[in-house]
Amino acid sequence: MISTVIDISEACNNLGIGKSGAGEDYGFNIWRNTFPAEDLPAPGSTVAVDGVDFEFPPRETGKGDNIRCRGQLVALPGGHYEWIYLLGAAERRTEDEVELHYADGAARTEWLRMSDFWPETDSWFGEPEAFRATGLRYPRHTQAGHRPVIWQQRIPVTVPGALTALRLPDNPAMHVFALTAVTDPGVRHAR
Repeated sequence: MISTVIDISEACNNLGIGKSGAGEDYGFNIWRNTFPAEDLPAPGSTVAVDGVDFEFPPRETGKGDNIRCRGQLVALPGGHYEWIYLLGAAERRTEDEVELHYADGAARTEWLRMSDFWPETDSWFGEPEAFRATGLRYPRHTQAGHRPVIWQQRIPVTVPGALTALRLPDNPAMHVFALTAVTDPGVRHAR
């Protein structure tokens, strides 16, 4: 497998990873909970989850460390991919459609399914756990024992062709922390 890490930093619009004492502008959800920064990889670091490389979280831009899905169009380096992998979590388990955009102008839909980040909740859709924090950060304290999760999801590319972009759903309960396109060099593609 060849992993192509996608830079999502320009699309990030939410601060969901907080250091102790982080300000009020942080908040993965409506209650301003965050994942403790000390439990997760450093900004811009490359991490492997189940054999797939990701940049997690994206480079610091001041805009956010994740994408709260509002229908953003994320450019992909033109290429033929078998899967789009992502690291994400939902404010409650949810599923919604994404659009895969092709070089020939076609757009095709696939499903993105995300399990809940909430502490001690199991994977609803069978996706592997990427990171589990030791506590859940609230605006004024960290609740030890509440252990929120970021999951690894994948979206199949069922119709072959050169992809140019991925449109995320307009579903603010879904959050994307990292995105990677994967190619299997053993698969032959028509050019």
